[in-house]
Amino acid sequence: MRAAVLVGPNQLEMQDVPTPKAGPGELVLRVGANTVCGTDGRILRGEKTAGVRQGVIMGHEFSGYVHEIGEGVEGYREGDLVGVMPTVPCLRCYYCINHLEHVCINAKLFGYWIDGGLAEYVLVSAEAIERGAIVVADPSADPAEIALAEPLGCVLNGVDNYGIDIGDTVLIIGAGPIGLLHTMVAKQMGASQIIVVNRSAGRLEVAKEVGATHTALTGDVDVPEFVKDLTGGLGANVAVQCIGVLDLFQTALQSVRNGGRVNAFAGFPKGQMASIDPNLIHYNELTVTGGSNMGRNNYRRAVQLIGDGSINVGALLTEPFALEDAAEAIAHASAGKGIKTAVIPG
Repeated sequence: MRAAVLVGPNQLEMQDVPTPKAGPGELVLRVGANTVCGTDGRILRGEKTAGVRQGVIMGHEFSGYVHEIGEGVEGYREGDLVGVMPTVPCLRCYYCINHLEHVCINAKLFGYWIDGGLAEYVLVSAEAIERGAIVVADPSADPAEIALAEPLGCVLNGVDNYGIDIGDTVLIIGAGPIGLLHTMVAKQMGASQIIVVNRSAGRLEVAKEVGATHTALTGDVDVPEFVKDLTGGLGANVAVQCIGVLDLFQTALQSVRNGGRVNAFAGFPKGQMASIDPNLIHYNELTVTGGSNMGRNNYRRAVQLIGDGSINVGALLTEPFALEDAAEAIAHASAGKGIKTAVIPG
């Protein structure tokens, strides 16, 4: 089969590799789609190395069709459309047994260590199946949409951390794919005002289409004042930072009301520090949380929400790429072109 193999920094090679066969307890999937995210670019450039194996087939946001079922595997039929949760937790460490499996210290990920979705076929190990990596999806769903269960599941985990109540005002900082998914979820959960701010104008129109009630360019407004003007001087109930710009974290803290919640969802440049006023947290009694990865429950929720149409992730899909053009697809996404790029084998 054809596969996109990580050879080294900035070296992604299309290679002919053996097509996997399902052994006892295993599945082989025919890849339906693999969507691309910013992390793929960081892995390819050598900026992200933790848990990454040289020689791995890249791709961690993917779905596929059950192609071959190994002896002893039950609950799946040939042709089933399935989503693949990329993280395979150990289920034994302190975090796993304390309901934090998404930050498992022994986890291995598809597309990082385990061969991933930028290929024609993927082998799913017995270990991954036993630990809940495979979720059967609505058979009528678009496989590229099911591939987006990965980022949506991560967003659902973030929302679990910061919380949205009906009638809340939510500020989303950054209108990339993740910011737009937070916008969709905020709308679905009953937020009354969803304010999206971004550095460039193009994606603000998309933000309006998927649920934003107000938008602004960060260079055109004083964001905290803009938010307070829309909320009778109070500020947002929640601010979610979805772009890793250090000085915008202070902006998020300044934009919420007393008792508000701020979530650092974006990844920030490693080794760099943000300058913030901690008195905003102290005197305003703010709650600050993060958002990293997801557990099995949120992945299953994401597959269901996509399958039943509750969250229209298809609105984020732009130009598809062929498998042979996987490196170009990653470069395209890394340059901020389009919104969500899907690589479609075949």
